[in-house]
Amino acid sequence: MTNQLHPSSNSKFKIFSLTTVGLAAAFMLTACGGGGTSSGGSVATAQSASVPVVISDASSEDWALIGVKLLSITLTPQGGGAPVTVYTAPSGGTAVNLAQLDQLGELLGNASIPEGTYTGATITISANPGDVQLTVSEDPESGFAEAAGTPIPSSRIQIQHTQGATGNLTVPVKVSFDAPLVVSTMQTNALNLEFDLSHPAFLVGHVPATTPTAAPIWAVNFKGPVKRKHVSDIIRLVLRHAYGSVSSISSDNTSITIAKLLPHLPIASPETPDATNQSLTYLADSANGTLFFDLDTHQRSTIRDFSSLASSLAGKYVRVAARYQENGSLIATRIYASTNFNSVWLSPEGHVLHVDAANNRISVTDETGHHHWITVADANGSTAATSFYFRTPSNALSDTTPIGSGTAFLSNIKRGFKVHVQVADPLAPEPWVAQSIDIETAPFDGKISAATSTGFTYTRHFASSSDDYVQPLTFIDSSTANGKDPLTNTAISGFKYWNFAYPTLVDSGTSAISDFDAAVTGTVDLGGSVGAVYANGVSYAKWGDAANPNGWSAPWTVLTPTPLPRGTVTTAFSSAGNTFQMSVVGGTNLATVDVSSTPGSATLVYQVDRTNGVVTVNPEDITTSSGMQALTNGLALNAKVNVYGVPESNGHFRAYSITYFTGVTPN
Repeated sequence: MTNQLHPSSNSKFKIFSLTTVGLAAAFMLTACGGGGTSSGGSVATAQSASVPVVISDASSEDWALIGVKLLSITLTPQGGGAPVTVYTAPSGGTAVNLAQLDQLGELLGNASIPEGTYTGATITISANPGDVQLTVSEDPESGFAEAAGTPIPSSRIQIQHTQGATGNLTVPVKVSFDAPLVVSTMQTNALNLEFDLSHPAFLVGHVPATTPTAAPIWAVNFKGPVKRKHVSDIIRLVLRHAYGSVSSISSDNTSITIAKLLPHLPIASPETPDATNQSLTYLADSANGTLFFDLDTHQRSTIRDFSSLASSLAGKYVRVAARYQENGSLIATRIYASTNFNSVWLSPEGHVLHVDAANNRISVTDETGHHHWITVADANGSTAATSFYFRTPSNALSDTTPIGSGTAFLSNIKRGFKVHVQVADPLAPEPWVAQSIDIETAPFDGKISAATSTGFTYTRHFASSSDDYVQPLTFIDSSTANGKDPLTNTAISGFKYWNFAYPTLVDSGTSAISDFDAAVTGTVDLGGSVGAVYANGVSYAKWGDAANPNGWSAPWTVLTPTPLPRGTVTTAFSSAGNTFQMSVVGGTNLATVDVSSTPGSATLVYQVDRTNGVVTVNPEDITTSSGMQALTNGLALNAKVNVYGVPESNGHFRAYSITYFTGVTPN
């Protein structure tokens, strides 16, 4: 969800993260070759570690396309020195659609960086008009300020905090790490830089109150909604299908190397690729087999090496589903190949928009903002039943074994799931028939209720009420491995949860479930059409856990900030009590909002100003006297305000973030 005219009560957890992982065993021979430093780096060291650079994100109900152009990623050495480059895009930048990366990794390539300690990173994003692209989804949430399925013209997108001259504008996004990153060839290291796409200051749509029918101006703010997220285990990273052209096959036929490609943005028909100047090497799965699909001949086979393809695969376009090994090597689980790039791209990838059980089909959105109807088939003569897979990279056998097939499995699919479909004939008229459906992520989110010792329930409402769900989830079994604690690095078993504002403070172990149950009981009753505001969360579910072998279970939950409808200050903010009151659109009861100015856990505060048609977004640090004074001035009587936070047991609303408006008042 974005900060706009009327935020709904359904909080969505959306992140864009840049992940780098330093790996030891697989790269020891090359790392010990001596002498290397990365271009741009100045850390004195005799060894380097190979660092895969991955981008990930989470779903967006409102947007089909949030396109950005990455230019570079650098690390900041401890104690000073020149930044160390871990990724450089080709000329023109690397265009990535954040809306498609729903907790998935877009593997850009591998970088060799010096051993050492790093205290921060800088992500440089291209910021010329048109470099950020926005297209609305076909079924955005109720009250969204734009028409469904429409691209936003660049004249209405204002990128914040740009630097440089016209035609070469950039936004350098600097991130300070909560703890130093130590890169070593002797251990696995991980870095995850996370952009929260639902952060109130990331996308701000502004319509003047004086002209409520005017088209919104969208202010895009890359500074502020960024933090470090710890990655506990590389083998659990779910990678997005990668595109490329096969440049070589190893002499022993065990692996292929591809020149990494990305689909061009905006999407065209036929679709064409953009180069990345990166290469990736994939091993065949010699133990479990790699599924290989020849899209030109419509043949499917299982391979354990590339010997049968050595004479035909070089130069072809491929789409590869893969997983990481502990040693950093990539294993291909599925490969789709064709002489035409459009053929490997054409099968729809996106979020499930609708599930039509009556007609045995699902609707899947693509990057253009349009949807495709996909028929789920049962076995019939020569037609095989549609196979459903759930991406489980940490378990090789599960990753390539269907979890269900045919129409009987359709009731397990919900709106918001991120899928990649392989259709029988993408050139046939719709609805297409699915050969297989990869469930890449299975997010459930919304209001949390009925929390017990065994599970809880999500209630989710959409603009199209037929998509609503009430989904009970069991907690995963207490013996199920569930990553590592980000602060102590100790292994976790069983359910865990954390507050979105404090991702490193993970609650796990024997008390996690009882703590969670206590944390989700608070409500704030605003009356009227708004009613009670409950705790919200998101869980990316797991299929087939021991606690629920034939259904979905919650390995973890993030308690997400709940947005209040836009409001008006009725009792001005007092720094003495760190509180204020507000009325909200549709509510009859006042909301009492508690504000924290404690360093490390302070409420995030943003000023949004519209003057002479220009919208600016500025953060205010309320741990300082000047920031507190700015908040006091901004939350005067009758000021317009947006608040995200957590309902408390005392009936107050604890603010995670506050946005106040100056200049032209928003509608």
